[in-house]
Amino acid sequence: MHIVTIDAGTTNTRSALWSHGKQVAQVQVEVGVRDNAIAGNKYALKQAVRDTIAGALAQAGVEPAEVSLALASGMITSALGLLEVPHAPAPAGIEQLAHGMVQLQMPEVFLQPLWLVPGVRNQTGSVGLHNVEAMDMMRGEESEVIGLLDRLQLTGRAMLIMPGSHTKLVSVDEQGRIAGCATTVAGELLQAITQHTLISQTLEAGFAHELVPQMVLAGAAAAQKTGLARACFSVRTLGQFTDVERNERANFLLGAVLSGDLLALKNSSAIQMRPDTSIVITGKPMLRQALALLIEENGFFYGKRIVVSDEQQAGMAGHGAMLIARERGLLPPLKNTETS
Repeated sequence: MHIVTIDAGTTNTRSALWSHGKQVAQVQVEVGVRDNAIAGNKYALKQAVRDTIAGALAQAGVEPAEVSLALASGMITSALGLLEVPHAPAPAGIEQLAHGMVQLQMPEVFLQPLWLVPGVRNQTGSVGLHNVEAMDMMRGEESEVIGLLDRLQLTGRAMLIMPGSHTKLVSVDEQGRIAGCATTVAGELLQAITQHTLISQTLEAGFAHELVPQMVLAGAAAAQKTGLARACFSVRTLGQFTDVERNERANFLLGAVLSGDLLALKNSSAIQMRPDTSIVITGKPMLRQALALLIEENGFFYGKRIVVSDEQQAGMAGHGAMLIARERGLLPPLKNTETS
């Protein structure tokens, strides 16, 4: 059985082909719903989805008519995507996500209909200044969470830390449901400071490429003591008046920015983190390592910690989307000897 999964975000679209539960091809382009917003139409995203599907099928030598199912998640389900699908209110698990799936017929994009996985929003009433911090939402991460929980065979309460352009802090309850989430713009902030401020000169517009623990911790401590803005300028000072190397300075900035994620993790009313909750850390290697270090050195957290490997998180969104589709009845139940 051949299945196509599409993960379309703000800036990137990737499509993968799965055969008998294994990912056999993937194509990614730097086009997302941001391009729709800029152009004022959906042409760019439609073309990106069409081209990435075609590319993945060509890689594997599979014809479109041989595809049994096409699944999509991410910002493709937002108002800026191909079709807006209502968020599932938290707590939302695999059953609620399966129930909220919507079918989209768009033959100009793909021969088969696309089954769209809904995002999740924190369940709350009207939003105002009194409760805005408790409100949050996701599109795409819900599929990754379902896929990761299955791969890790994780049970019980957990907090998933998912850094990227944005950092998603996702609370999972005892039933394996998404209980709430909190978002920061740490990744975008790190990029903006590194490449588009006065600090870019001392960093040569480059990010940290190797972890230097003492510099990450020093940057976090500086931001906690005198604020992120002051810690950022200290990066320039280190470049002008010390022999601290560029990668070390980049580590200092990384720690300063990520310290804000720890504040959100401890204090956000959107997720209500408990010190004994198990923590699962995903993302690129540098971000995983830095966050794991900051959490380990912070006296607040004492629950179990799992740092996810590249292999464990590969194709996570597609894997989760297929599990949700199976719950919906779009795929046959697994046999005891099969894996999804």
